[in-house]
Amino acid sequence: MASCSGGGMNILITGANGFIGRNLAAWLAPSTDSRVLRYDLGNSLDELAQMLAQIDFVFHLAGVNRPLTEGEFQTGNVDFTAYLCAELVKLGRPVPLLLSSSIQAALDNPYGVSKREAEAVVTKYAHQANARVVIYRLQNVFGKWCRPNYNSVTATFCYNIAHDLPISISDPARELEMIHVDDVVNHFMQELKASDGTQGQVDIQTRQVTPSYKVTLGRLADLIRSFRQSRASLRVPDMSDEFTRKLYGTYLSYLEPDDFAYNLDKKSDTRGSLAEFIKSPAIGQVFISRTKPGITRGNHYHHTKTEKFLVVEGEAIVRFRHIETAAMIEYPVSGTDFRVVDIPTGYTHSIQNVGTTELITLFWSSEVFDPNWPDTYAMPVIPA
Repeated sequence: MASCSGGGMNILITGANGFIGRNLAAWLAPSTDSRVLRYDLGNSLDELAQMLAQIDFVFHLAGVNRPLTEGEFQTGNVDFTAYLCAELVKLGRPVPLLLSSSIQAALDNPYGVSKREAEAVVTKYAHQANARVVIYRLQNVFGKWCRPNYNSVTATFCYNIAHDLPISISDPARELEMIHVDDVVNHFMQELKASDGTQGQVDIQTRQVTPSYKVTLGRLADLIRSFRQSRASLRVPDMSDEFTRKLYGTYLSYLEPDDFAYNLDKKSDTRGSLAEFIKSPAIGQVFISRTKPGITRGNHYHHTKTEKFLVVEGEAIVRFRHIETAAMIEYPVSGTDFRVVDIPTGYTHSIQNVGTTELITLFWSSEVFDPNWPDTYAMPVIPA
């Protein structure tokens, strides 16, 4: 087998147009050391034979999970796997193979039985060809490009909620164990590397993907609904939670191309304009302003709340005065400097546009604004 680290590998993906196959192909595409051959329903068995004659590694992801008849489980999951392995044996060389199976292989339903039999087929192939075989029993995979309203509740919830369509939840308390497609692909890529130099060795492994996440159907739906509502509320998800971060990325992938952008609620007056951008109890909030030449914003202080100012265009002076003293401090700032100014508690402060053009400023506040507890007290920086 050609070296995974730089010898021009030929890699076959069966089921290449499916959810996991597309993601795997996308991760493999940037590599200059490999060539990816893609097999799916649109290809003939003759084309498959031509591909197999060239390959150094097989990702066998093709399979059937929602057939019209139960007999298709046998033909799609078992018989095709047997045909693939028989063709590999004919090559007379130990081509490593990774099989995408399912945790349902441990169950006795028709789908689970067919996946278990497919595992037996590739295990037999490992002994026949003295090859390395890795079987991954996957559970509830979520991520971009999964087909909605088919066999993935996450894809269905994301698509329907993104399109303001209803969803159905039979049991909100039902718990799922979920894995993200990028984690699946990462495991697969590691197996590709691990197979380098294993020619002629029977090696059969059965694995599962980590990390996995347990979530109820009710919480899953609530999280995705909160993503949809975040454009109005401006509240971003808790990105410190790994599952939420991956689910949010999944949700955004189901937006229509003409729905990527949205407008903020801009408030304008004689000073210029201001709009809140994002809010989060964990990180506070961010807003942006445009300020006309000569105008000053601020002239207030906070007891608890802190802020950061970042001028991105224009010229300004940020002024401070401790609320118990008369001494004033000045910080000239410019959009060319990317200089951040911290606003400590107990200092009245202001920002004045001293340039000839509009001043554009990003503001960060440590707290989401609460009208019932604004923690903002008027006091001029420059005493009258």
